[in-house]
Amino acid sequence: MTGRVEYRSDVRPTAAQYIDAARRSTLGERLPVDEPDLIQEALDRSDIVVTAWDGERLVGFLRAITDFRLICYLQELGVDADRQREGIGLALQVEMRALLGPRCKIRVSEAPGATGYYARHGYARHDRSWELLPGDPLV
Repeated sequence: MTGRVEYRSDVRPTAAQYIDAARRSTLGERLPVDEPDLIQEALDRSDIVVTAWDGERLVGFLRAITDFRLICYLQELGVDADRQREGIGLALQVEMRALLGPRCKIRVSEAPGATGYYARHGYARHDRSWELLPGDPLV
């Protein structure tokens, strides 16, 4: 039996809590979960961190970088695999959007395991993004 989920944007999880939740979601495979200091720095430097708690257990999380007026980059959205399809991911996004200005766009890169998720929730495909990986030369 699961309890009532509480959504918070005023309290950030520790790196250990975030890593534990990431491992219980599909994001643990793509995040550097073996580097808690790096995860902590990412949390500390993020503009928005919204969390979903079932009691003391972190069951969902969202991390974003934004200027709050024009653009918001949704970096990570993860929900405990046992709690997916309960609306937690959507609720996290609603909480994030409430923090943004009325003209602020949200952009996200779809994770391999999330095919179709964002389209189902109103996002339009944006195919004009590029990526420069760490160590790749800027020429």
